[in-house]
Amino acid sequence: MQIIGAGFGRTGTLSLKIALEQLGFDPCYHMAEVIAPRPGVNDGHLSAWADFAAGRKPMDWRWLFQGYRATVDFPACKFYRDLTAIYPEAKVILTTRDAEKWFKSWASLWAAVDEINQPGKVVRGREFFSFTENLIRTGMFGGRIEHDSSIAEFNRHNAEVIATVPPEKLLVFQVDQGWGPLCAFLNVPAPDTPFPHVNEAEGMAEKMKPMFWGQGAPVESVYR
Repeated sequence: MQIIGAGFGRTGTLSLKIALEQLGFDPCYHMAEVIAPRPGVNDGHLSAWADFAAGRKPMDWRWLFQGYRATVDFPACKFYRDLTAIYPEAKVILTTRDAEKWFKSWASLWAAVDEINQPGKVVRGREFFSFTENLIRTGMFGGRIEHDSSIAEFNRHNAEVIATVPPEKLLVFQVDQGWGPLCAFLNVPAPDTPFPHVNEAEGMAEKMKPMFWGQGAPVESVYR
């Protein structure tokens, strides 16, 4: 593990995942990795997260991230302290954005999750809903996605990361800054191609329904 993403989801983490993989830090862990299969790489990850979130089993971080060179997004960003202790040579990237814009996207994500989580229709990936509820919505946000408390947690987390990670190992990054600061921080050449920008919030519920309702769409289509 060479890069640890400490930024919350909905701060451009999917764009960063794609960018890091283009730079050679492939594969990069993201929430997509929990539910989108990479046979032989992330087998059993969803069940492991569900057990961990429910308090049934501890997480074996080295097992989880074997074969991965980077991680961004939830759920791993919550555990950046654990990961920096295990991988002390790794660099940390804190993705950020305007708090109001973040909350609007964050609330739309949970609205999509609630729309999809219909017991009579979900036929695969059921553990995803309990794990995200236990670990994120309840575990971090008190069970409800509300404007003031959510933004307070967003700001608290960002301030904690900045205060905790040594400055020489930390990049505070907004994806609209592009390749420049990212490549300088990682000491790699910038590609000639545009920095990837993925609008993962647009139509999220409709993208996710086939995956959980068993209608045959590729899992990866939710994230690409």
